[in-house]
Order: sequence, then structure tokens, then C-alpha cells
Amino acid sequence: MVFLFLVQHAEAKPKEEDPERRITEKGRKETEKVAKFFKEHIGIGVSKIIHSTKTRARQTAEILAHYIKPKDVIEEEGLEPLADPLIWVNKLRDIGENVMIVGHLPHLSKLLSILIVKDPEAEIVKFRYSSIVCLERGEDEKWRILWIIRPDIIP
Repeated sequence: MVFLFLVQHAEAKPKEEDPERRITEKGRKETEKVAKFFKEHIGIGVSKIIHSTKTRARQTAEILAHYIKPKDVIEEEGLEPLADPLIWVNKLRDIGENVMIVGHLPHLSKLLSILIVKDPEAEIVKFRYSSIVCLERGEDEKWRILWIIRPDIIP
């Protein structure tokens, strides 16, 4: 089994306030809450956390890495909000380790929809800032959604 974790970056400041769009204090706290829950209750190791080139995704990945302790944290192209999701559909075809991807909408939603139902426009999951969607690839090579962690449902 291979697990894929798709994470929408933490809440970021508006572009007018911060052109770099760093995460807000609320975003940092929500990401920490989700990361702590993952560490304490999930028990699945993550080999790599891969994030987009945008500051808000990097900051979110760094917080997650602090708690989850992956072997690597890597910045990659092709995860930007309007990037072609087929780039990552193809990259994920051959992964043999558990990977977490920290990215943006609409890219994450389209990527997930292609992996599950082969239709980028089918909104399978309502993503939320700092949420984690866990997918599992079975022996039949099909991806399935196992669970979702959202900061607003953690006590």
C-alpha cells in the first residue's frame, strides 16, 4: 500500500496586505493542530513532503515537517494553483513511498478528482485550509480516499 496525503496550504494574508502571501497566525495554529493530530493518531510514516514554490505552501510544509518528521521536504514545480494536474498524475503513477503534497486550489481539487474519477471538474472533496486528505493506492493500482482531517473537526 502507498499513501498520498493532499494538503491545502494554511490560510494566507491577502495579497494587498502581504504580496508574498505568508500564512496568518490562525493558519499557523490550524496547521499545528492538524500536524499534532496526525502525529499522535494516524501512525503512518511520510517519506517526503513536497510543496509548491509559493511561500504559503512552503511555510505550511515546514510546520507539518516539524511534527511529522519526513526524510525530505522538497519544493517542486507544477503545484501552483493553475498548474496542469496531469503533471502530478503522471509523477504519482510510479511512487513507491508515502508522500504528502502541500499545494493550492484549484490544482489539488483537480488532481484528486482525476485520481479518483478521471474527471478534473468533479469536485470530490471540499478542501479547506490546513486540511489533509488521505488516499491509498491498492494492489489494483487504483487510488481511494480513506479519510480527511480538517482543523475545524479536531477537538
